Amino acid sequence: MKKILLIATGGTIASKPTDVGLVPSITSDEILALAPHIADLCEVSAIQLMNIDSSNMSPNGWIKIANCVKENYDKYDGFVITHGTDTLSYTASALSYLIQNSPKPVVMTGSQKSIYLEDTDARKNLYDAFIYACDDRACGVHVVFDAKVIVGTRARKTRTHSYNAFDSVDYPMTAIVFNGRVIYYIEEKVSGEPMFFDKLNTNVNILKLVPGISPDIFEFIGKASDVLIIEGFGVGGIPCYEGDNALVEKMQELKAQGKIIVLSTSVPHEGSNMEVYQVGYEIKGNLHLLENYNMTTESTVCKMMWITAITKDPKKVEEMFYLPIAHDIVY
Repeated sequence: MKKILLIATGGTIASKPTDVGLVPSITSDEILALAPHIADLCEVSAIQLMNIDSSNMSPNGWIKIANCVKENYDKYDGFVITHGTDTLSYTASALSYLIQNSPKPVVMTGSQKSIYLEDTDARKNLYDAFIYACDDRACGVHVVFDAKVIVGTRARKTRTHSYNAFDSVDYPMTAIVFNGRVIYYIEEKVSGEPMFFDKLNTNVNILKLVPGISPDIFEFIGKASDVLIIEGFGVGGIPCYEGDNALVEKMQELKAQGKIIVLSTSVPHEGSNMEVYQVGYEIKGNLHLLENYNMTTESTVCKMMWITAITKDPKKVEEMFYLPIAHDIVY
């Protein structure tokens, strides 16, 4: 039997009701006791790395999870991480950059209801995650949720209550788990040695444009940013109100200060293309800004945190940003 390590971090799956709402308090050993059939699949061990609401998950938490995988990598055949759903897609993206080229599966899962309840999606999600982690073809960082197997850089929470909470954005699902088997749509192969990283630059922020936005916002958020990701309209439009170039001028100022600007879209699917309309084409070309194309917002944030912890040289940042990692960008 394969040896799989369960790394528990909290979230709804580990929560119990209290007077102030759900609070993560169920331990990793209790989770396994409430899902006894997992012992039929593999030899499982557990680590209670943290027990937090995923809204409280931070980049330091991502590094802690990655380091836990690294420290135990040679002891186990795969890893299952239980996590709250609210920031699960950010953690999956971050781990895709902190743990690269892994021939062993690093599987994230969670649930919309606590495993403590009878009527819950927790036990099935956990069981499916272990089925995938035990599969000989499984590798890399993935999310397993509601029978879907989703590449870590492409997962996004799209529903707040439904069991069908996560979708794969602009990239096919890798597989599904059906009747205790993994049915692959795309088989992934990894060659070479895994690479682990343990540094992230947290000075990466997002600015979502709204009609009539004040240019002063750029200056305010720019002070706290090494990287500013701007979510424009549609395929990436940046407004210029009646000849007023204040927004563009603020972006020019940030560029002159050495800030890295990435243009994105607030639309959840099908990505950006700044060259479609004049309102994007001229700004991107004149200011030589980066564009995330069909990367998810979560992956854009985490990739920039990873890159700028390594280098802040604009040319190297651009080169690394456009280099596909774990299917995060497709041209």
